Amino acid sequence: MKSVKQPLSKDNPILNQFANYLIVERSLSKTSVSLYTSDVRQFFSIFGKREEVNFAKIGSEDIRRYISMLSSLGLVSSSVARKISSIKIFFRFLVSERIVNTDPTENIALPKVAKKLPSILTVNEVVQIINSTQFGNQERGVKEFRSWAMLETLYATGVRISELLSLRMSDISLAEGFVRVIGKGNKERIVPMGRLAIEAIKEYLQHARSKLLKGRASEYLFLNYRGQKLSRMGFWKILKENLKRAKIGKRVTPHSFRHSFATHLLEGGANLRAVQEMLGHSNITTTQIYTHLDRKYLKEVYKTFHPRG
Repeated sequence: MKSVKQPLSKDNPILNQFANYLIVERSLSKTSVSLYTSDVRQFFSIFGKREEVNFAKIGSEDIRRYISMLSSLGLVSSSVARKISSIKIFFRFLVSERIVNTDPTENIALPKVAKKLPSILTVNEVVQIINSTQFGNQERGVKEFRSWAMLETLYATGVRISELLSLRMSDISLAEGFVRVIGKGNKERIVPMGRLAIEAIKEYLQHARSKLLKGRASEYLFLNYRGQKLSRMGFWKILKENLKRAKIGKRVTPHSFRHSFATHLLEGGANLRAVQEMLGHSNITTTQIYTHLDRKYLKEVYKTFHPRG
């Protein structure tokens, strides 16, 4: 068995192995890996400022004491659950690598986390926001064509804002009505697009994108006025402007469109697993926060149940 005494510095070889395991085996993003390793280091800090920690001597009582400590500090149950989940994954990793023989977290239950239903828009509110890209008798200009296409695509596909802004021209197939999305952990998925989103993108490509490019080249679908990939902040400004025009007073974020996409499909009777695949959730329990309904097939489900499909 390998030596179990390891320094707790950031360049700790075991923590580095753990980080690589999270990237390769669990396909986690760099941000998630940083959080997990930070949680692990924080846990071991309760054993004092010793240069080395004997992983094999950590017991379940140490972990229960740590949970009590976190709770006494006023951390919400979701934060405590994440930190304990990080430690559980770390010890499973240690066992799999034969660095320790037993897992002290095996019988440690995660704190119960109250699942909040995400804030969603009604179908009418979505329509109001999308329609706000054309106001009065004024014809759509470059800005309006871009806003229209982005909002339609966001709601039509349920993509995250980072995924929307990372879409490349090669990712969209308007003829077939699909978009290729690269999600978390560099995982690829194919998502259907409804006819209204396809129409909006076609109009944007015909009337706006070349004007944003001004003779320059870009592989990205949605561009700023410098012909470059649109930023999150740029989209936020566009969304706020259209919310104001639509007279929507409630708090709306880009993620509200993703939540609304999932909820509206499932309320209509769509298959839970089909929606899971479209959202890019690796675990179906993540999708189940929206509803518990169930049925079949991907594009048929989409065309049948999406309000703007």
